[in-house]
Amino acid sequence: MKIKYNIEDRLPLGQMVVYALQWFILAVAVVVTSVFVAQGTPAEKLFFSQKLFVVMGITGLIQVIWGHRMPLVVGPAAVLLVGVLSSLGAGASTNAIYSSIAIGGALVVLLSLGGIMRKVQRLFTPRIVVVILMLIAFTLTPVIKGLVFPAAAHDGEHLFGLIFTIVGCCGMVILNRTLKGVAKSLVIPIALVVGSMVYYMLFPMQEHVATEATLHGLFIEEFALDWGLIIAFVICYIALLINDIGSIESLGAMLGVEGMDSRLKRGVRITGAMNIVSGAMGVLGPVNYSMSPGVIASTGCASRRVMIPATVALILCGLFPDVVWALTNIPNPVIGVILLFLMGTQLSAGFEMVHSTNSVKNFSEAMTLSLPLMVAMLFQLMPKGIVPAVIEPLVGNGFAMGVITVMLMEHVINRNKR
Repeated sequence: MKIKYNIEDRLPLGQMVVYALQWFILAVAVVVTSVFVAQGTPAEKLFFSQKLFVVMGITGLIQVIWGHRMPLVVGPAAVLLVGVLSSLGAGASTNAIYSSIAIGGALVVLLSLGGIMRKVQRLFTPRIVVVILMLIAFTLTPVIKGLVFPAAAHDGEHLFGLIFTIVGCCGMVILNRTLKGVAKSLVIPIALVVGSMVYYMLFPMQEHVATEATLHGLFIEEFALDWGLIIAFVICYIALLINDIGSIESLGAMLGVEGMDSRLKRGVRITGAMNIVSGAMGVLGPVNYSMSPGVIASTGCASRRVMIPATVALILCGLFPDVVWALTNIPNPVIGVILLFLMGTQLSAGFEMVHSTNSVKNFSEAMTLSLPLMVAMLFQLMPKGIVPAVIEPLVGNGFAMGVITVMLMEHVINRNKR
């Protein structure tokens, strides 16, 4: 692979602007596909989006300057998105949810301080990592359905959602196959713009709203402990930790970066610390995204310096509610189609990993993959009130139950005999 600009290279101003704009667009696309998790009035949702932009921008800036010091996209963790949506579906309060996120961030910081992190990582065999990749996609399916086919919509809108989804996904797959170089990284931004234009040609745009940005609303109202919820999010954070480690190590190995042990510890520590901040502020916690190596491979630019103006721009966007409103005023069906495409790529990565690691060699090993996925869907769709309220946030979290099941299958029930 040919790298045009290495990690510490300084770029000419024109090249700096082009590559920084690319990373900025990618970061915006990652953030805006997660803002639908916001609760409350339109004004409160807008303030949530502002906080999300600022937190992700600050996290990315700290990472590239003092953390892992590599060009990695930072965005809201998909596994936390699943955890929040599952917990809301189970009737948990937002105070308890985001308090659990802060506790999970503290756990990540503690694990990064010693040698425990490597031991936790060894528990996650290739089969378990494959299942986690697939679980994120499977447990987001009900959310995608709700975005594409809103419950309050009439039959005409549902038919539009069906056609829109088929055409949109096919178009994104074609773009992903045909675009080359820098343009290849613009598939999601193109889908956001074109999809929104098509939608608003047929349906009215939402009215502009003012933000409810107040000092009082900057943080959650109270710190609330829900032990079932905390256990569910601890499981989510173990998956987040592995994701973060994998993203940092994969890019470091790809670029042949020196001092990876210290880079890894600093990067994970900052991820944990900013998840504490995110929980206190009532937004999704950040994670380093694994899409960055693909972007660098296609563009040839691995300089971390281009990330500085991109992350600063993300922070500045969050300070201007009108800008955030414009960036986040994307129709739910468009977000649903993009999430469907992204979860398709997530499943593809899982299938590819099965092949590359030769993880499944017989029926028993295949069951280690398949049963947790079915268990996750079952618990995800479980009616409320079946189990005691104290454990409902855990049992009602399909992702968490899937991870527990695959751990039991891999290390207990279907454990390989040596």
